[in-house]
Amino acid sequence: MGARPKWWQRRTERPGRHPLFARVYARLAPAMDRAGLSGRRARLLAGLTGRVVEIGSGSGLNFAHYPAEVAGVLAVEPEPSLLRYAVRNAARAPVPVALVDGSAEHVPGADGAFDAAVVSLVLCSVPDQRAALAELHRVIRPGGQLRFLEHVRADSRGLRGLQRVLDTTVWPALAGGCHLSRDTLAGIEAAGFAVNRLERFRFPDGPLPSPTSPHILGTATRTGGPR
Repeated sequence: MGARPKWWQRRTERPGRHPLFARVYARLAPAMDRAGLSGRRARLLAGLTGRVVEIGSGSGLNFAHYPAEVAGVLAVEPEPSLLRYAVRNAARAPVPVALVDGSAEHVPGADGAFDAAVVSLVLCSVPDQRAALAELHRVIRPGGQLRFLEHVRADSRGLRGLQRVLDTTVWPALAGGCHLSRDTLAGIEAAGFAVNRLERFRFPDGPLPSPTSPHILGTATRTGGPR
């Protein structure tokens, strides 16, 4: 066997790893992109410049959408099976992408090291959302941006109730630690980010909303000093 990439380390005891779900998701994600998510990824990343850190980069489906003005992307992902896919997508990206085996709660970077951070369908499943957002606040420079694309808690009482029931029963175990009812927008604001662009949409947008369908996409600015 040849030498494994430097990012490869078998640390299956790390909290937050879900290898079986990761393999399933890697196969489903391209179909989700074809159903319309690819265009949302492009909107998420449009206009970015400078140094960017992407947390929970998964199989790297965002990489193709980074604008040429981005100097480089540090992509942080804890799942080895997803990193294997990401290697191929990083090689085809229009900007330099460095892959790192790491977690959202411990971002490898100095204070204020990045001009922007990207979270895409990840804040629902990080073990500690508050710690992850605090870490992003630390590594983004003052005035830098947080770009987010996340499925979130529903506005309607009925769907929100269903999300809570699923969160306390089977859903996190089936869906890789995902929590349907997290109020991620409030979490972003509480972490010291000022939201200045926000879109709400349903995906998939069928006749009946599913527990995963409420989404937000937007931009927030990192305010204040260290938290």
